[in-house]
Amino acid sequence: MQGLPASIDVERFTEARAYEIDAMQKAIKTAGESVTHRVWQTLPRHLRRRAASHDVRRVPLRLRDKARAEMVPVTRRILKRGRSKQGKTKQVSRTESLLKRQRDKTWLETHIWHAKRMKMENMWGYRLAVTPTEKSFRPSHRASMHGSILHDSSYHSLIELKGPEKILRSVLDFCCDPQCTGMKRSMSGARVLETDLYKPRSYPFDLIAPVTIMWRPLPVGNTSALTNVSPAEGSSKRKRKGKNNVLTDTTQQSPERAVWVRTHPAVFDDIFAALQGSTSLVLEAEKQRHKDVHAEVEIADLRGSINAFEIMGPKASQVIKGALSSVVDDNRQEFKKFWPSLTDLPTTASLPRGIVIGMKVLDPRLKFPPKNAKLRTDGQPVTSEMTFPAAILAQSEIWDEEKRSVLKKPTYKKKDLDARRSKNLVPGMPLNPVRQDDRIPLLLIQRSLESPSSTHGIHGWTLVFPAGWGMPFLPSLIHTGTRVGGQRERGTQAFEAGTAYFPRDFPCTEFYDKHWDERAVKEKAKWNGTPPAKRANYKKLGTRSPWRADWEVVLGLPVTSGVDENLVPAQRGPQDAMQVDKAPTVRPWLFRGPEVPTILAKVTQNFNHGAGLLAEINRLRTKRGMDVLDASYRPEDLLKGALVMVRLKMVSRGAPNDLAIIYRIDDVEAKKITKEKGKTREGVDANESPEAAPPHTSIIGYVTAGNMSLSRGEGFAIGAVPVSVLLELQQQAQRNEESCPLVKIRDRAGMVCRAAYLDLLDS
Repeated sequence: MQGLPASIDVERFTEARAYEIDAMQKAIKTAGESVTHRVWQTLPRHLRRRAASHDVRRVPLRLRDKARAEMVPVTRRILKRGRSKQGKTKQVSRTESLLKRQRDKTWLETHIWHAKRMKMENMWGYRLAVTPTEKSFRPSHRASMHGSILHDSSYHSLIELKGPEKILRSVLDFCCDPQCTGMKRSMSGARVLETDLYKPRSYPFDLIAPVTIMWRPLPVGNTSALTNVSPAEGSSKRKRKGKNNVLTDTTQQSPERAVWVRTHPAVFDDIFAALQGSTSLVLEAEKQRHKDVHAEVEIADLRGSINAFEIMGPKASQVIKGALSSVVDDNRQEFKKFWPSLTDLPTTASLPRGIVIGMKVLDPRLKFPPKNAKLRTDGQPVTSEMTFPAAILAQSEIWDEEKRSVLKKPTYKKKDLDARRSKNLVPGMPLNPVRQDDRIPLLLIQRSLESPSSTHGIHGWTLVFPAGWGMPFLPSLIHTGTRVGGQRERGTQAFEAGTAYFPRDFPCTEFYDKHWDERAVKEKAKWNGTPPAKRANYKKLGTRSPWRADWEVVLGLPVTSGVDENLVPAQRGPQDAMQVDKAPTVRPWLFRGPEVPTILAKVTQNFNHGAGLLAEINRLRTKRGMDVLDASYRPEDLLKGALVMVRLKMVSRGAPNDLAIIYRIDDVEAKKITKEKGKTREGVDANESPEAAPPHTSIIGYVTAGNMSLSRGEGFAIGAVPVSVLLELQQQAQRNEESCPLVKIRDRAGMVCRAAYLDLLDS
């Protein structure tokens, strides 16, 4: 003990032995992991690969030597064998083999990245990602509400129309929803317009699909003329239009414009045909009006020319600001104010809806790996300037086809940029852009999923950029923790926001029927493959149509059989044919739009609801220069065939599933539910119905999307009911002094009816 110091300086002693302590900790950790874990098991989940246990090439380079040592010698010997040597004439390049696999479908540019991490299916002529392979339902929802989530929506169809401005405006008026009020303000190009598209002059029937309309901004010299003169002139001339949509001005005074119509890929042919038909009607009317004036409209298919990423969530702005770098020579004062303010933007909900930002950015690979822009956390109030829509702010070269064709293929490959990066004196520093580097034009479009009276909206950006740049952009946008979603995540976002999702929630459309027919085939095949003791007996449960919504019963239309629905007649009698022949011709149609609550309020004030609805429909048609509906459409038939979207909120417990049945309730039962609301008896919900399933005559609608809502913490559903039934339910709620009508919901495989509040989805 002699010679030892009386005291010790712990800090100096630790610094002197730091190397030994660190080596001992690493040895302990390595020894423990080597016994219980393989190399690939020590990786984080997002870096693990299915084949990593037997293929060292699936392990990161820094761990391959150790993984190779852990492999069984037999497996190692097998992997050393190369591919069987084939003759030069039989060898197929990797590019040819990949193209061969795309004969009956199209791959997105990010297909290989998604195929390694997601479950893929053939949809609408594409091979698309459905959902991530890892458990991600709740994390994806949290990302959309508190972080950011990206979806590659490049599969959406894009149609371009070029021609005189007034001609294009008339073309869109003939086939777009007359209720949309943003057409005039979107013509400057500063905003996009989201509306529904119908067959020409068919409103309110023949709904095709929702579309997004984008106008190309006029050059800077003509922008002021458009914003200052056109709206006033358009409003006065719109009033002087006759029934045949006669144009009051010649096309020679109308500037040449371009319009993009973006829609779902499954209805591309229908949308294209509708735009062609509307164009033919407008040009024919213009030819009769001005015989000496020749007008042309060019309609082009731009599928495959434009890519689009949807980045949703409150951190979407910081992700974009951190991953992209704008060019230095952008001298627009509006853009110089907007781009710095993107850092302190907590959510895009504070921006005007549908605002368009045009810009040009550097190759995002130059600054890889990126860092998200940081929100200010010093406690000082953020004083960022408000950004208002402006045509000069929406200017972008992405509208130019020549510019897009030049950028079809990036100038530098990843290996070229890596070679430049290896020459940096300080590793990890971003590359300095040179003159030969690409400058990519793009559009930033504000995107919101929200209903008028809901507080559960989801907001973000739609990033539109030229084709060929999908993979250069994707790694930079997801490197900082942005999740990637598929079709399931995109549909869940619309459900949580309380908005309709096409085609799932759009009855009375052609693709809705096709979508649910395909889904019914899959579900019925799964049901048939399940043992009878383990599957629901829909016949005993009293479910009339378990595989798809039976809208004929809901609307009260004549059914094919003239007897009880649960019985199948042995032969068809002549009385059935007579009844079908005498049945009125009722066309089912979906009534939706921003003015639906106002129109229904006016209809309620009329004694004859059908006549009031017909008058409002004719008013909307006349507003867009269309003729009134033919006299063959009786008011009672128009009202009988009308469906309207609704949202359903459970009174107490329960979460309805897809294709749940909506039943009406009488005043006595409604008062009983109101009285016992929130009460329970002996652990059983007071709203449970002990009796058998209600009769088919009390069915008033179906749930198109239902589940437990994570943002609401309770059951939520979106469905559809007839307009006539909705008016009756509203009158019943007024009698019972309820704020919303009450209905009952029963799952198709359930035995319990639960009470729910029903309200208009568009309100």
